[in-house]
Amino acid sequence: MNRYPLWKYLVIVVALLIGAIYTLPNFFGEAPAVQISAGKATVKIEPSLQDRAQDILQSAQIAHKGVIYERMGNNGTIKIRFSSPDDQIRGKDALQKSLNPNADDPSYIVALNLISNTPAWLSSMGAMPMYLGLDLRGGVHFLLQVDMRGALQKKIESLATDARSQLREKNIRHNGIERQNDQILIRFGTQEEAGNARNLLNKQLADLEFNIEKSADGFRLVGKFRDAAIKEVQENAVKQNITTLHNRVNELGVAEPVIQQQGADRIIVQLPGVQDTARAKDIIGRTATLESRLADPVKTYLLSGEAPPPGTDVFRMGDGRQVVFKKSVIFSGDRITSASAGFDSNQRPAVSITLDSAGGRVMQEITRDNIGKPMGMILFEKGRGEVLTVATIQSEFGAKFQITGQPSTESANDLALLLRAGSLAAPMEIIEERTIGPSLGADNISKGFNSVIYGFIAIAIFMIAYYMLFGVFSVIALAVNLFLLVAILSLLQATLTLPGIAAMALALGMAIDSNVLINERIREELRAGASPQAAIATGFEKAWATILDSNITTLIAGIALLAFGSGPVRGFAVVHSLGILTSMFSAVFFARGIVNLWYGRQKKLQSVSIGQIWRPTE
Repeated sequence: MNRYPLWKYLVIVVALLIGAIYTLPNFFGEAPAVQISAGKATVKIEPSLQDRAQDILQSAQIAHKGVIYERMGNNGTIKIRFSSPDDQIRGKDALQKSLNPNADDPSYIVALNLISNTPAWLSSMGAMPMYLGLDLRGGVHFLLQVDMRGALQKKIESLATDARSQLREKNIRHNGIERQNDQILIRFGTQEEAGNARNLLNKQLADLEFNIEKSADGFRLVGKFRDAAIKEVQENAVKQNITTLHNRVNELGVAEPVIQQQGADRIIVQLPGVQDTARAKDIIGRTATLESRLADPVKTYLLSGEAPPPGTDVFRMGDGRQVVFKKSVIFSGDRITSASAGFDSNQRPAVSITLDSAGGRVMQEITRDNIGKPMGMILFEKGRGEVLTVATIQSEFGAKFQITGQPSTESANDLALLLRAGSLAAPMEIIEERTIGPSLGADNISKGFNSVIYGFIAIAIFMIAYYMLFGVFSVIALAVNLFLLVAILSLLQATLTLPGIAAMALALGMAIDSNVLINERIREELRAGASPQAAIATGFEKAWATILDSNITTLIAGIALLAFGSGPVRGFAVVHSLGILTSMFSAVFFARGIVNLWYGRQKKLQSVSIGQIWRPTE
């Protein structure tokens, strides 16, 4: 009656074994480390840099506990583990000085970090500790304000270029186009020309509404943003900035960064575990813009010490060569809709680029008039431009074209990644900055886990005192529930926050409630005169429906918090919902397995240790 088949015990053993493997990494802690990542989009972090870093530390007589190379997208990062914070800081200073001789133009980011001490054999099985949130691990919190006016200005500049191209294509003459705040002003000599232009531009540029006004020198067409267009531009600006920030934060190697929108024009950035706040601000504040320009066809490359032609700009390539470019921009990164690496007709590495319709029209006009002349791509970071590639225009092309001349397939992939990454759609300003030190985070962890432990001990004392041996079974099941909850959070690589620890404490109370229902149901059966074996079987079976109903209703509330909440609320909801699922396994399936193992083989069972059973008097 009260016996489990072998397969059910095997399920319990496998669950406990998996739980042990994925819970263990949380007990090894973290070690101070220094992380080396690319300071420029064009810099590659190769495994060979590990040897260079070790040589630098050896020359400075700084001991370390290992160097790790990790691949991140199309680039990599190097992490060096140290035994103490003092060695960590000394190592960072030595690496910073050697890797970046020019402090004003660093090629590498050398930042303080923390990495897990999990043994390699556990890591090879995918067992890693839970991520800790900002309130537990320490780190930095930024609140960024997006300049919506800047986004509109950037959009109006793009639309002014589109308007000029449209009018030129339809041979509609005008006396000049200018931008005035968030408007486009186009001057015409006659009302007929202004009317033709209005009909064309209202059709082609749907974001603007054009109207004719009388002016001192004739007529002018005034283009103003439609209300829906303003809202769309602002929403897209925030979304694009969030995407770009994700790309930037990846360079810091932050585990589970939080980058999310707050309100209409603000972005929250939380970087748990980041110790170097200055470096984090530098990364967050970086903006990259891409431009395509025509190179000087006569003097494309400058010799050392040679003066550039007047009316040109000079930018360096990665190999140090200086390239002369014209000042006018053909298109910028916001015109690129897609970029992918591939091969040209001669099976040489190439990058295929697709522009939007406006960018395609401009490109077609430029290439038609400049066949055989050089054109280049320039990446601007921190006000400095670096030439990514210079290629010769072979024929007229429009929105779709290829850039050839890449030395390898890997470099073509890197260029495609840079082109897809785009740039900030609008400037941003840090309006709030908050740093949480590791000591405060450790204090939060200590207080949070103490509350869970004290709550567990209090529950255990009550259950054992009130339900005797069945109370012991319930406490073991409760411990397994907590054990499996931590294992699942680690397996899912979820982020544990202070509200998450509160949800753990709540999960203990809700999990033991299921055991209380089962124990009281068994008592009722014994009170009604049922045999101990029958009471155990009936108690577990009849309590199951009540346990299932109560847990489903609570799970619905947890899912609602998960769906509509954000930040700490979601952290609470994740742990809360997982705790309900693990409690149903431990309180019913696992607890009955223990009871069956203890009492199931006793055929002539006379009594069970479940505390005082009050029988009604006759």
